[in-house]
Amino acid sequence: MLILLGIGVALVLSAIQIRILHRTTTVKASVFLTLKNILFLHVLSVAAFQYVFHHRHYLITSFYGPTDFLLYLGLCVVMGLLLLLMDHVLAGRPRETTGKKEKGLLPEVLSVLFVFVGVLCITLTNWGKSEFGDLPIDQALITYLSPTVGSNTIDIISAIEGPVFFAFLCAVGMGLFAFARISFLTRWLHRTISLALAIVVLLSGAAYGVRKFQLTDLYSHYFLHSTIIDENYVDPRKANIQFPEKKRNLIHIYLESMENSYMSTENGGFMEQDLIPELTLLAGEGYSFSHLDKGFGGPQSAVGTTWSVASMVNMSTGLPMKSPIDRNAYKRKDSFLPGAWALGDILAAEGYEQTLMFGADADFGGLTTYFKTHGNFHIMDYKYAKETGAIPKDYKVWWGYEDEKLFQFAKEELIRLSNTGKPFHFTMETADTHRPDGYLEKGTPTPYPNQYANVVAHSAAQVYDFVRWIQQQPFYDHTTVVIIGDHISMESNFFKFYGFPKEYRRSQYNVILNPAPGVASRDPQILMERDYANFDMFPTILSSLGVSFDGSRLGIGTDLFSGEKTLFEEKGFSFADRELTKRSELYDREIFGHPN
Repeated sequence: MLILLGIGVALVLSAIQIRILHRTTTVKASVFLTLKNILFLHVLSVAAFQYVFHHRHYLITSFYGPTDFLLYLGLCVVMGLLLLLMDHVLAGRPRETTGKKEKGLLPEVLSVLFVFVGVLCITLTNWGKSEFGDLPIDQALITYLSPTVGSNTIDIISAIEGPVFFAFLCAVGMGLFAFARISFLTRWLHRTISLALAIVVLLSGAAYGVRKFQLTDLYSHYFLHSTIIDENYVDPRKANIQFPEKKRNLIHIYLESMENSYMSTENGGFMEQDLIPELTLLAGEGYSFSHLDKGFGGPQSAVGTTWSVASMVNMSTGLPMKSPIDRNAYKRKDSFLPGAWALGDILAAEGYEQTLMFGADADFGGLTTYFKTHGNFHIMDYKYAKETGAIPKDYKVWWGYEDEKLFQFAKEELIRLSNTGKPFHFTMETADTHRPDGYLEKGTPTPYPNQYANVVAHSAAQVYDFVRWIQQQPFYDHTTVVIIGDHISMESNFFKFYGFPKEYRRSQYNVILNPAPGVASRDPQILMERDYANFDMFPTILSSLGVSFDGSRLGIGTDLFSGEKTLFEEKGFSFADRELTKRSELYDREIFGHPN
């Protein structure tokens, strides 16, 4: 509706310019002028709509009333009059526009394009840093190259209405100058000034984006080679993996953005008051690996490990998720890291019944393909819940459905799995604690002044109740429960609100409950002061099930229960992480399945 209002005013404006001011005689020139007016009028009107009258979500007009539409119409009229006035004043006098004079508009078009791209580099960089924190280039690149179906549209709308629109606004400002008829400037000088300014903006914006987003790392990802994976990789197929006679069940719970920093300072966190006392209690009851000498800590935020999809790949393959040489490597429907031998593959070969449960669409990031091709998991995601009638077909909150429903569905599925007569592997991930601000379910207590803090606290209580339910079930005696934050949170506003210093090292919450007898140790040298990553959890989880294998390493991950040094402890985190940014011939050839 807003678009139609703007087009109507733009057509009237164009008619006045064509017939009175310019006396344009060619169809091509008239069409160009009309399209230019539609674009400029809309952008200027939306700018006033957003920045002056604070109608932020102009892309979603379903909740607007008649006065909102009248306001926008009024803004279009005002902007149209301003454009007419500016055109008349700058031109100095009416003059004819012939087809010949309207040819050769490349410098003007380039000026507008350069300003848009330059400003977009700056605004998208600032928006990305503000919304996601220090988003590494590998995450940005792989996310771009992965399926985005099922993603939360909040981020897309926020990006379009924020940084993209502001870049459009600046480009329109340049367009108003570049395409204007300025009587006191020659056409050559006018074009030269426009293009020079636009080139400065383009180069400045590009340099700013490269520096802030560390785009120089792309050179490492694609053109530098390292042998660190090649020399340290242990193929699980060749590791002589042996299961105990009585196979244990595995429940693996990924907690979206759950950190140890939410704990109190005395427990290794940063908060004066523990936001997650229930999870702190569980961590004390189980086996939690920490980088600290006391208190609860976790893994390093290493390359290829810092977002949800990567975390799941790390913990089930013992490998970082690397930038592909084939841009479609993560988009295929029939393969996802085809050369990897994952936890799902290992357990499937041992007769495990396996289920993956999300409140979101598992197609996001290619997870459906990954879990189907590495263990043939029964996938119960948002789509499945609609198809089976667990939720109405038109139901949609947050990423799909909220965690309250997720835990209820999980209980039902665990009961089903426990009755199959087979050992089972159940994996799930929460979503309410995702950015931005988290999802505040109905009835969530709000004792804190920050919404995300309330969501985190409520999520911890939900997880605690769910775990206590599991511990009361008959199958628990032979079940190991792994609970881990998938990555550190990207909710940067929360950390600004509570004044987290940059030097404070945030880490993922982690605990293993009820591992196989004789596997675990409370030796502080094993649990404390560990320098490790998500990929070390792969052999550690298998070890917690009482599974044995040659040596202590699978993939490039080390069994933390073994007490042997991890890759980061052997090589040093800075060196090893830098090497992992580079290409690996083994990864390209055997994991991606693309010979060099």
